Amino acid sequence: MNLANQFNNLQNRRQFLSNSTLGLGALSLMGLNTDASETTVKTSDDIGLPDLPHFAPKAKRVIWLCMAGAPSQLDMFDYKPTLEKMFDKDLPESIRNGQRLTGMTANQSRFPLAPSKFKFKQHGQSGAWVSELMPHTAKMVDDLCIMQGMHTEQINHDPAITYLQTGNQIPGRPCMGSWLSYGLGSMNKNLPTYVAMTPSWTGRKDAQALYQRLWGSGFLPSEHQGIGFRSQGDPVLYLSDPKGVNSSTRRNMLDSLAAMNRKHFKDVNDPEINTRISQYEMAFRMQTSVPELTDTSKEKKSTLEMYGPDVHKKGTFAASCLLARRMVERDVRMVQIFHRGWDQHHNIAGDLPNQCKDIDQACYGLIQDLKQNGLLEDTLVVWGGEFGRTNYCQGKLTRENYGRDHHPRAFTMWMAGGGVKPGIVHGETDEFGYNVVKDGIHINDLNATILNQLGIDHNRLTYKFQGLDFKLTGVEGANIVKDILI
Repeated sequence: MNLANQFNNLQNRRQFLSNSTLGLGALSLMGLNTDASETTVKTSDDIGLPDLPHFAPKAKRVIWLCMAGAPSQLDMFDYKPTLEKMFDKDLPESIRNGQRLTGMTANQSRFPLAPSKFKFKQHGQSGAWVSELMPHTAKMVDDLCIMQGMHTEQINHDPAITYLQTGNQIPGRPCMGSWLSYGLGSMNKNLPTYVAMTPSWTGRKDAQALYQRLWGSGFLPSEHQGIGFRSQGDPVLYLSDPKGVNSSTRRNMLDSLAAMNRKHFKDVNDPEINTRISQYEMAFRMQTSVPELTDTSKEKKSTLEMYGPDVHKKGTFAASCLLARRMVERDVRMVQIFHRGWDQHHNIAGDLPNQCKDIDQACYGLIQDLKQNGLLEDTLVVWGGEFGRTNYCQGKLTRENYGRDHHPRAFTMWMAGGGVKPGIVHGETDEFGYNVVKDGIHINDLNATILNQLGIDHNRLTYKFQGLDFKLTGVEGANIVKDILI
């Protein structure tokens, strides 16, 4: 029996079930198979769904700077002098109003208010308050839309960041990059539509874990999952051919493998087989495109200086930001950079300055670089974490140091470019920085607004799975934040 016949005769779980006579169960499986086969007409070589974009987009690409762990908005953006006046006094119960706390502070006998130890100043025409930890960000506040009314329901890291990325607190849903890949398709056939990077960090070392499902495709075809770029070694696994294998040999191997996969698809109609073929082809093309992408030796000295000295160190946040600009310049649809270590429960004074130093100048360099290259107008940049941090101290409070617990009721994010108004501060918290009192933005509203800027009606971008029409913004409803849009 030749290799092709052996391959054809292999029986996997899907074939066994689909070929079995199981009464009503068989009818159900036929229905599921019909849903699956509908996706086979769309592969990574398509330009997206036929009805997208729904209207003229303001942005073509997204760079999402994910500060995993929750940055302390009260020490960076949300200046609250009332906390200084009430140093070490208990948070009034009328402000907390019975909010659920994490297990780390629920048993504290007191909730002492902890003012920021860092100095704040107003900057730009918007008069945005920025702390001394972010001097480069302070210089570009007139490029930013700072959103101080962000809020969410989840109070723990994993469900909160999953909620922000996928629109649901339970793992298994597609993330935004996968929705964009599915709906809008690719703009560059030689690079992935969606890329995720996880650079090094210098704050708290025992940071929360990041899971690949945060850039996964969930129930969408797997061709739409994010491709992880590594900070060490080859940017993508198996990018280099093994010893003894050249490009011609690899091409012949892929052609033979594709022929077998196409024959197998005709027999079992599994849409993931077409995905496998297209992903092998993408991997082959990336062997040429990725080395060119990651070679920054021809970047201008003035450009590198904008990002700061860390841009020369592979795997840093600054180096990742430069790569992000190079990616969107080559029409990668979405780039996410997950920077860990923002979980300061006990050591704000020690860890937070290092975290800010990692990202401050790099973010500035990215925005200015995009502007100079004419890319910011149609590239939407998003910065922020999964929730904020409390105004009261976790553990012992001193003037020199303190820690802050998780706080979902109010936190700060910012956006720039992509049709978002620059130089504004949107939203407001109470004098304690605890509750949103004006222009709140739920994370579903944020995701709906991002989709809107890409020409997508979030209610119409759906995918049928298990008999339901799923969407990124869930069933609770979401509003486009029109006040921040040009």
